[in-house]
Amino acid sequence: MNYEAGMFGRQERLEFTGEETRKSRKWLWIAAAAIVVVGVLAFFLMSGSKPADPKGAAAKGAPGGAGQSQIPTVTVATPGRKTVATIVTGTGSLAARREMPVGVAGEGGVVTRVLVEPGSWVGKGQVLATVDRSVQVQTADSLAASVRVAQADARLAQAELDRAQRLVANGFISKADIDRKTAARDQAQARVRVAQAQYSETQARNRRLDIRAPEAGLVLTRQVEPGQIVSAGSGVLFRMAQGGQMELRTQLSEVDLQRLRPGSMAEVTPTGTTQVFKGEVWQVSPVIDPQTRQGIARVSLKYDPALRPGGFASARIIAGGVTAVMLPQSAVQSDADGNFVYIIDDKNQAVRRGVTTGDVTEAGVAIPSGLNGTERVVLTAGAFLNPGQKVIPTVQKSK
Repeated sequence: MNYEAGMFGRQERLEFTGEETRKSRKWLWIAAAAIVVVGVLAFFLMSGSKPADPKGAAAKGAPGGAGQSQIPTVTVATPGRKTVATIVTGTGSLAARREMPVGVAGEGGVVTRVLVEPGSWVGKGQVLATVDRSVQVQTADSLAASVRVAQADARLAQAELDRAQRLVANGFISKADIDRKTAARDQAQARVRVAQAQYSETQARNRRLDIRAPEAGLVLTRQVEPGQIVSAGSGVLFRMAQGGQMELRTQLSEVDLQRLRPGSMAEVTPTGTTQVFKGEVWQVSPVIDPQTRQGIARVSLKYDPALRPGGFASARIIAGGVTAVMLPQSAVQSDADGNFVYIIDDKNQAVRRGVTTGDVTEAGVAIPSGLNGTERVVLTAGAFLNPGQKVIPTVQKSK
Protein backbone atom coordinates (compact mmCIF):
# COMPACT_ATOMS: atom_id res chain seq x y z
CA MET A 1 0.00 0.00 0.00
CA ASN A 2 2.76 2.40 0.90
CA TYR A 3 4.58 1.45 -2.27
CA GLU A 4 1.51 2.13 -4.48
CA ALA A 5 0.88 5.41 -2.71
CA GLY A 6 4.44 6.43 -3.27
CA MET A 7 4.26 5.59 -6.99
CA PHE A 8 1.06 7.55 -7.41
CA GLY A 9 2.53 10.64 -5.79
CA ARG A 10 5.63 10.41 -7.96
CA GLN A 11 3.51 10.26 -11.16
CA GLU A 12 1.51 13.26 -10.08
CA ARG A 13 4.69 15.26 -9.58
CA LEU A 14 5.95 14.30 -13.07
CA GLU A 15 2.69 15.42 -14.72
CA PHE A 16 2.82 18.72 -12.90
CA THR A 17 6.43 19.30 -13.98
CA GLY A 18 5.58 18.69 -17.74
CA GLU A 19 2.73 21.14 -17.62
CA GLU A 20 5.01 23.80 -16.17
CA THR A 21 7.55 23.12 -18.93
CA ARG A 22 4.94 23.67 -21.71
CA LYS A 23 3.81 26.93 -20.12
CA SER A 24 7.43 28.15 -19.91
CA ARG A 25 8.02 27.47 -23.63
CA LYS A 26 4.87 29.39 -24.56
CA TRP A 27 6.06 32.45 -22.70
CA LEU A 28 9.47 32.16 -24.34
CA TRP A 29 7.88 32.30 -27.82
CA ILE A 30 5.79 35.34 -26.86
CA ALA A 31 8.87 37.09 -25.50
CA ALA A 32 10.85 36.36 -28.71
CA ALA A 33 8.05 37.77 -30.91
CA ALA A 34 7.90 40.90 -28.75
CA ILE A 35 11.65 41.37 -29.11
CA VAL A 36 11.37 41.12 -32.95
CA VAL A 37 8.55 43.69 -33.08
CA VAL A 38 10.51 46.08 -30.84
CA GLY A 39 13.58 45.63 -33.05
CA VAL A 40 11.64 46.47 -36.25
CA LEU A 41 10.12 49.56 -34.65
CA ALA A 42 13.53 50.66 -33.39
CA PHE A 43 14.97 50.26 -36.96
CA PHE A 44 12.32 52.54 -38.51
CA LEU A 45 12.67 55.06 -35.70
CA MET A 46 16.42 55.20 -36.21
CA SER A 47 16.10 55.60 -40.01
CA GLY A 48 13.77 58.62 -39.73
CA SER A 49 10.15 59.11 -38.85
CA LYS A 50 9.19 60.44 -42.37
CA PRO A 51 11.40 58.76 -44.95
CA ALA A 52 9.09 59.56 -47.90
CA ASP A 53 8.72 63.27 -47.14
CA PRO A 54 10.78 65.23 -49.80
CA LYS A 55 10.71 68.27 -47.51
CA GLY A 56 12.24 66.39 -44.57
CA ALA A 57 15.84 66.19 -43.55
CA ALA A 58 16.44 63.03 -45.61
CA ALA A 59 15.12 64.68 -48.83
CA LYS A 60 17.10 67.80 -48.15
CA GLY A 61 19.70 65.29 -48.16
CA ALA A 62 22.77 64.81 -46.31
CA PRO A 63 24.89 62.95 -48.86
CA GLY A 64 25.17 59.23 -48.60
CA GLY A 65 22.23 58.80 -46.22
CA ALA A 66 19.23 56.57 -46.70
CA GLY A 67 17.17 59.66 -47.75
CA GLN A 68 19.34 60.09 -50.83
CA SER A 69 18.05 56.80 -52.21
CA GLN A 70 14.49 58.14 -52.06
CA ILE A 71 15.21 60.97 -54.56
CA PRO A 72 14.26 59.97 -58.15
CA THR A 73 16.75 60.16 -60.98
CA VAL A 74 15.51 61.78 -64.20
CA THR A 75 17.03 62.26 -67.65
CA VAL A 76 17.36 65.90 -68.71
CA ALA A 77 18.72 67.75 -71.73
CA THR A 78 19.29 71.34 -72.83
CA PRO A 79 17.59 71.28 -76.25
CA GLY A 80 18.65 74.62 -77.72
CA ARG A 81 16.86 75.95 -80.80
CA LYS A 82 16.81 74.33 -84.23
CA THR A 83 15.55 75.26 -87.65
CA VAL A 84 13.20 72.50 -88.71
CA ALA A 85 11.52 72.23 -92.08
CA THR A 86 7.73 72.14 -92.15
CA ILE A 87 6.78 69.04 -94.12
CA VAL A 88 3.43 68.56 -95.84
CA THR A 89 2.70 65.02 -96.97
CA GLY A 90 0.15 63.86 -99.49
CA THR A 91 -0.68 61.28 -102.10
CA GLY A 92 -2.02 61.50 -105.61
CA SER A 93 -1.77 60.41 -109.23
CA LEU A 94 1.01 60.93 -111.74
CA ALA A 95 0.12 62.60 -115.02
CA ALA A 96 1.62 64.51 -117.91
CA ARG A 97 2.09 68.14 -116.96
CA ARG A 98 0.80 69.24 -120.37
CA GLU A 99 -1.06 66.40 -122.02
CA MET A 100 -1.74 66.89 -125.74
CA PRO A 101 -4.47 64.83 -127.43
CA VAL A 102 -3.74 64.36 -131.13
CA GLY A 103 -6.49 63.63 -133.63
CA VAL A 104 -7.35 64.16 -137.30
CA ALA A 105 -7.00 67.77 -138.38
CA GLY A 106 -7.91 67.29 -142.04
CA GLU A 107 -10.49 65.42 -144.06
CA GLY A 108 -9.21 62.01 -143.00
CA GLY A 109 -9.12 58.82 -144.96
CA VAL A 110 -7.49 55.42 -144.76
CA VAL A 111 -4.42 55.21 -142.50
CA THR A 112 -1.51 53.78 -144.49
CA ARG A 113 1.29 53.82 -141.87
CA VAL A 114 1.75 54.45 -138.16
CA LEU A 115 5.28 55.64 -137.54
CA VAL A 116 5.54 55.84 -133.73
CA GLU A 117 4.88 53.73 -130.65
CA PRO A 118 4.07 54.70 -127.05
CA GLY A 119 7.29 55.83 -125.40
CA SER A 120 8.68 57.39 -128.60
CA TRP A 121 10.15 60.88 -128.50
CA VAL A 122 9.05 63.08 -131.41
CA GLY A 123 9.79 66.58 -132.62
CA LYS A 124 7.39 69.38 -133.43
CA GLY A 125 5.57 68.69 -136.72
CA GLN A 126 6.87 65.14 -136.99
CA VAL A 127 4.52 62.75 -138.82
CA LEU A 128 2.93 60.21 -136.47
CA ALA A 129 0.73 58.48 -139.06
CA THR A 130 0.07 58.88 -142.77
CA VAL A 131 -3.29 58.84 -144.58
CA ASP A 132 -3.90 57.75 -148.19
CA ARG A 133 -3.90 60.77 -150.50
CA SER A 134 -4.12 59.30 -154.03
CA VAL A 135 -7.19 61.36 -154.97
CA GLN A 136 -5.90 64.53 -153.36
CA VAL A 137 -2.61 64.25 -155.28
CA GLN A 138 -4.48 64.22 -158.60
CA THR A 139 -6.47 67.26 -157.57
CA ALA A 140 -3.29 69.08 -156.70
CA ASP A 141 -1.73 68.23 -160.07
CA SER A 142 -4.81 69.60 -161.82
CA LEU A 143 -4.63 72.85 -159.93
CA ALA A 144 -0.91 73.14 -160.62
CA ALA A 145 -1.70 72.92 -164.32
CA SER A 146 -4.37 75.61 -163.93
CA VAL A 147 -1.76 77.88 -162.42
CA ARG A 148 0.55 77.40 -165.38
CA VAL A 149 -2.31 78.16 -167.83
CA ALA A 150 -3.21 81.33 -165.98
CA GLN A 151 0.43 82.41 -165.94
CA ALA A 152 0.66 81.90 -169.74
CA ASP A 153 -2.46 84.02 -170.27
CA ALA A 154 -1.03 86.72 -168.06
CA ARG A 155 2.24 86.80 -170.04
CA LEU A 156 0.33 87.06 -173.32
CA ALA A 157 -1.85 89.90 -172.02
CA GLN A 158 1.24 91.75 -170.83
CA ALA A 159 2.97 91.34 -174.19
CA GLU A 160 -0.06 92.69 -176.09
CA LEU A 161 -0.24 95.68 -173.77
CA ASP A 162 3.45 96.42 -174.34
CA ARG A 163 3.06 96.38 -178.18
CA ALA A 164 0.01 98.59 -178.01
CA GLN A 165 1.80 101.16 -175.89
CA ARG A 166 4.60 101.41 -178.53
CA LEU A 167 2.05 102.03 -181.28
CA VAL A 168 -0.12 104.57 -179.53
CA ALA A 169 2.40 107.34 -180.17
CA ASN A 170 2.09 106.87 -183.95
CA GLY A 171 -1.72 106.98 -183.79
CA PHE A 172 -2.25 103.37 -184.75
CA ILE A 173 -3.83 102.49 -181.40
CA SER A 174 -6.37 104.61 -179.59
CA LYS A 175 -6.27 105.36 -175.90
CA ALA A 176 -9.41 103.25 -175.43
CA ASP A 177 -7.61 100.19 -176.86
CA ILE A 178 -4.80 100.73 -174.37
CA ASP A 179 -7.29 100.77 -171.52
CA ARG A 180 -8.89 97.53 -172.71
CA LYS A 181 -5.54 95.75 -173.00
CA THR A 182 -4.50 97.00 -169.57
CA ALA A 183 -7.70 95.60 -168.10
CA ALA A 184 -7.15 92.26 -169.88
CA ARG A 185 -3.61 92.09 -168.47
CA ASP A 186 -4.90 92.77 -164.94
CA GLN A 187 -7.59 90.10 -165.25
CA ALA A 188 -5.03 87.55 -166.39
CA GLN A 189 -2.77 88.32 -163.45
CA ALA A 190 -5.74 88.04 -161.07
CA ARG A 191 -6.59 84.60 -162.50
CA VAL A 192 -2.99 83.57 -161.80
CA ARG A 193 -3.35 84.56 -158.17
CA VAL A 194 -6.67 82.71 -157.87
CA ALA A 195 -5.17 79.54 -159.37
CA GLN A 196 -2.15 79.79 -157.11
CA ALA A 197 -4.37 80.21 -154.05
CA GLN A 198 -6.44 77.17 -154.97
CA TYR A 199 -3.30 75.12 -155.49
CA SER A 200 -1.83 76.26 -152.16
CA GLU A 201 -5.08 75.41 -150.38
CA THR A 202 -5.05 71.92 -151.82
CA GLN A 203 -1.43 71.43 -150.81
CA ALA A 204 -2.26 72.54 -147.26
CA ARG A 205 -5.20 70.16 -147.10
CA ASN A 206 -2.98 67.34 -148.29
CA ARG A 207 -0.40 68.11 -145.62
CA ARG A 208 -3.15 68.00 -142.99
CA LEU A 209 -3.99 64.47 -144.05
CA ASP A 210 -0.92 63.31 -142.17
CA ILE A 211 -1.29 63.17 -138.39
CA ARG A 212 1.54 65.28 -136.94
CA ALA A 213 2.87 66.10 -133.48
CA PRO A 214 1.74 69.58 -132.42
CA GLU A 215 4.80 69.98 -130.16
CA ALA A 216 7.94 68.08 -129.29
CA GLY A 217 7.37 65.53 -126.57
CA LEU A 218 6.75 61.94 -125.53
CA VAL A 219 4.09 59.71 -127.06
CA LEU A 220 2.01 58.22 -124.26
CA THR A 221 -0.73 56.28 -126.04
CA ARG A 222 -1.59 55.12 -129.57
CA GLN A 223 -5.13 54.29 -130.65
CA VAL A 224 -4.85 53.89 -134.43
CA GLU A 225 -3.73 51.10 -136.74
CA PRO A 226 -2.95 50.88 -140.49
CA GLY A 227 -6.09 50.34 -142.57
CA GLN A 228 -8.28 52.20 -140.12
CA ILE A 229 -10.54 54.89 -141.62
CA VAL A 230 -10.23 58.12 -139.68
CA SER A 231 -11.99 61.44 -139.87
CA ALA A 232 -12.49 64.57 -137.80
CA GLY A 233 -14.96 62.63 -135.64
CA SER A 234 -12.60 59.77 -134.84
CA GLY A 235 -11.52 61.30 -131.56
CA VAL A 236 -8.07 61.09 -130.01
CA LEU A 237 -5.60 58.89 -131.87
CA PHE A 238 -2.46 59.71 -129.86
CA ARG A 239 -1.76 61.27 -126.49
CA MET A 240 1.49 63.10 -125.86
CA ALA A 241 3.30 64.71 -122.95
CA GLN A 242 4.67 68.06 -124.02
CA GLY A 243 8.43 68.03 -123.53
CA GLY A 244 8.08 64.75 -121.61
CA GLN A 245 7.30 66.70 -118.45
CA MET A 246 5.39 64.89 -115.71
CA GLU A 247 3.64 65.97 -112.53
CA LEU A 248 2.06 64.65 -109.37
CA ARG A 249 -1.43 65.90 -108.60
CA THR A 250 -1.70 65.45 -104.85
CA GLN A 251 -4.84 65.99 -102.79
CA LEU A 252 -4.20 68.15 -99.71
CA SER A 253 -6.37 69.64 -97.00
CA GLU A 254 -7.11 73.34 -97.15
CA VAL A 255 -4.90 73.89 -94.08
CA ASP A 256 -1.91 72.34 -95.85
CA LEU A 257 -2.64 74.22 -99.07
CA GLN A 258 -2.37 77.50 -97.17
CA ARG A 259 1.24 76.63 -96.33
CA LEU A 260 2.34 75.95 -99.90
CA ARG A 261 3.68 78.37 -102.47
CA PRO A 262 4.77 77.79 -106.07
CA GLY A 263 8.43 76.86 -106.02
CA SER A 264 8.26 74.74 -102.84
CA MET A 265 10.59 71.76 -103.14
CA ALA A 266 9.14 68.26 -103.01
CA GLU A 267 10.17 64.61 -102.98
CA VAL A 268 7.97 62.13 -104.84
CA THR A 269 8.04 58.35 -104.35
CA PRO A 270 5.99 56.25 -106.79
CA THR A 271 4.16 53.25 -105.38
CA GLY A 272 6.10 50.02 -105.73
CA THR A 273 9.54 51.62 -105.62
CA THR A 274 11.83 53.28 -103.10
CA GLN A 275 13.26 55.67 -105.67
CA VAL A 276 12.76 59.32 -104.77
CA PHE A 277 12.35 62.00 -107.44
CA LYS A 278 12.99 65.69 -106.87
CA GLY A 279 10.42 68.21 -108.01
CA GLU A 280 8.76 71.47 -107.10
CA VAL A 281 5.26 72.78 -106.69
CA TRP A 282 4.34 74.79 -109.78
CA GLN A 283 0.65 75.31 -109.09
CA VAL A 284 -1.54 75.41 -105.98
CA SER A 285 -5.26 74.96 -106.57
CA PRO A 286 -7.16 78.26 -106.27
CA VAL A 287 -10.35 76.42 -105.28
CA ILE A 288 -11.35 73.91 -102.58
CA ASP A 289 -13.73 71.03 -103.19
CA PRO A 290 -16.73 71.81 -100.94
CA GLN A 291 -17.43 68.10 -100.48
CA THR A 292 -13.97 66.84 -99.47
CA ARG A 293 -12.52 70.15 -98.21
CA GLN A 294 -9.41 69.41 -100.24
CA GLY A 295 -7.52 71.01 -103.10
CA ILE A 296 -4.82 69.95 -105.55
CA ALA A 297 -1.15 70.85 -105.47
CA ARG A 298 0.69 70.08 -108.73
CA VAL A 299 4.33 69.03 -108.43
CA SER A 300 6.38 69.19 -111.64
CA LEU A 301 8.83 66.36 -112.36
CA LYS A 302 11.42 65.65 -115.02
CA TYR A 303 10.87 62.66 -117.26
CA ASP A 304 11.89 59.27 -115.97
CA PRO A 305 10.70 55.83 -117.14
CA ALA A 306 9.60 55.07 -113.56
CA LEU A 307 7.13 57.98 -113.66
CA ARG A 308 4.14 56.51 -115.44
CA PRO A 309 1.04 58.64 -115.93
CA GLY A 310 -1.89 57.19 -114.04
CA GLY A 311 0.33 55.70 -111.36
CA PHE A 312 0.01 56.42 -107.65
CA ALA A 313 2.70 58.21 -105.64
CA SER A 314 3.32 59.93 -102.31
CA ALA A 315 4.94 63.31 -101.79
CA ARG A 316 6.83 65.14 -99.04
CA ILE A 317 6.66 68.88 -99.68
CA ILE A 318 8.85 71.36 -97.81
CA ALA A 319 6.45 74.14 -96.89
CA GLY A 320 9.02 76.37 -95.19
CA GLY A 321 10.89 76.17 -91.91
CA VAL A 322 10.57 77.28 -88.31
CA THR A 323 13.20 77.93 -85.64
CA ALA A 324 12.01 76.46 -82.36
CA VAL A 325 12.89 74.22 -79.45
CA MET A 326 12.54 70.56 -80.42
CA LEU A 327 11.65 67.98 -77.77
CA PRO A 328 10.79 64.28 -77.89
CA GLN A 329 7.11 63.55 -77.41
CA SER A 330 7.86 61.87 -74.07
CA ALA A 331 8.90 65.24 -72.64
CA VAL A 332 5.58 66.97 -73.28
CA GLN A 333 2.75 66.38 -70.82
CA SER A 334 -0.88 67.48 -71.04
CA ASP A 335 -3.73 68.01 -68.60
CA ALA A 336 -6.80 70.18 -68.20
CA ASP A 337 -4.62 73.30 -67.99
CA GLY A 338 -2.85 72.62 -71.28
CA ASN A 339 0.52 71.35 -72.45
CA PHE A 340 3.54 71.60 -70.16
CA VAL A 341 7.00 70.26 -69.47
CA TYR A 342 9.10 69.91 -66.34
CA ILE A 343 12.36 71.78 -66.11
CA ILE A 344 14.99 71.43 -63.37
CA ASP A 345 16.06 74.62 -61.57
CA ASP A 346 19.36 75.41 -59.84
CA LYS A 347 18.23 73.58 -56.69
CA ASN A 348 17.50 70.41 -58.70
CA GLN A 349 13.79 70.82 -58.13
CA ALA A 350 11.11 70.11 -60.74
CA VAL A 351 9.34 73.21 -62.04
CA ARG A 352 6.26 73.02 -64.24
CA ARG A 353 6.44 75.19 -67.38
CA GLY A 354 3.50 75.72 -69.74
CA VAL A 355 4.37 75.47 -73.44
CA THR A 356 2.76 75.81 -76.85
CA THR A 357 3.23 72.88 -79.19
CA GLY A 358 3.70 73.13 -82.94
CA ASP A 359 4.25 70.62 -85.72
CA VAL A 360 5.12 67.04 -84.87
CA THR A 361 7.89 65.72 -87.13
CA GLU A 362 10.42 62.93 -87.13
CA ALA A 363 12.72 65.23 -85.13
CA GLY A 364 10.13 65.59 -82.35
CA VAL A 365 7.62 68.19 -81.21
CA ALA A 366 8.26 71.85 -82.01
CA ILE A 367 7.81 74.24 -79.07
CA PRO A 368 7.24 77.72 -80.53
CA SER A 369 6.79 79.41 -77.15
CA GLY A 370 7.33 78.64 -73.50
CA LEU A 371 11.02 77.67 -73.69
CA ASN A 372 14.14 79.45 -74.91
CA GLY A 373 16.24 76.32 -75.25
CA THR A 374 18.64 76.93 -72.36
CA GLU A 375 16.57 75.14 -69.70
CA ARG A 376 17.24 71.65 -68.39
CA VAL A 377 14.13 69.85 -69.60
CA VAL A 378 13.02 66.49 -68.21
CA LEU A 379 12.86 64.11 -71.15
CA THR A 380 11.30 61.09 -69.43
CA ALA A 381 9.42 60.29 -66.24
CA GLY A 382 7.76 63.71 -66.20
CA ALA A 383 4.40 62.10 -65.54
CA PHE A 384 5.67 60.87 -62.13
CA LEU A 385 6.96 64.24 -60.91
CA ASN A 386 5.31 66.96 -58.86
CA PRO A 387 6.17 70.67 -58.82
CA GLY A 388 8.93 71.36 -56.30
CA GLN A 389 10.01 67.74 -56.04
CA LYS A 390 13.71 67.14 -55.54
CA VAL A 391 15.37 65.05 -58.27
CA ILE A 392 18.77 63.82 -59.34
CA PRO A 393 19.26 65.05 -62.97
CA THR A 394 21.20 62.92 -65.45
CA VAL A 395 22.23 64.75 -68.61
CA GLN A 396 21.44 62.86 -71.79
CA LYS A 397 24.45 62.34 -74.00
CA SER A 398 24.15 63.87 -77.44
CA LYS A 399 23.78 61.34 -80.23
